Amino acid sequence: MNKGGGVGLGSSGGGGPTAGAAAAAAQKQKTLQQRVDTDIGNIVDNFSFVVNVARVNDPPVRNSQEAFMMEMRAARMVQAADSLLKLVSELKQTSIFSGFASLHDHVEQRANELNHQAEKTDSMLSRIGEEAAASLKELESHYYSSALRSQPPQL
Repeated sequence: MNKGGGVGLGSSGGGGPTAGAAAAAAQKQKTLQQRVDTDIGNIVDNFSFVVNVARVNDPPVRNSQEAFMMEMRAARMVQAADSLLKLVSELKQTSIFSGFASLHDHVEQRANELNHQAEKTDSMLSRIGEEAAASLKELESHYYSSALRSQPPQL
């Protein structure tokens, strides 16, 4: 009785969930809870029927009818259990993929922050290089125009 499609809760970029995404997530959760309730109800109903029919009766025709009903109910229990297993698998996939999505968003945000910091660092280093070049030029002009440079060294 697996009635749902793939479970995929979308993310809305980087600014947090929107009202539409929150409503979709709430609807998806409600649908999943209904599937769980239905499947568990089917398992319990079929199991209780199998237990009630399991008593042994004398007429052979009645025993074969009860055996057939037990097999049918057991098959329904297996279908409901299979549906629950598929639901668990979908929930695991959703958890994994939503984890990857949020991790990807975090990595992207961190990369943007580091790129911005790298740009600031590059501009600061460029400014420091220009200031150092200007200071060096000024020091060279003072050195070459100083009176100490033009006098020969005294021994």
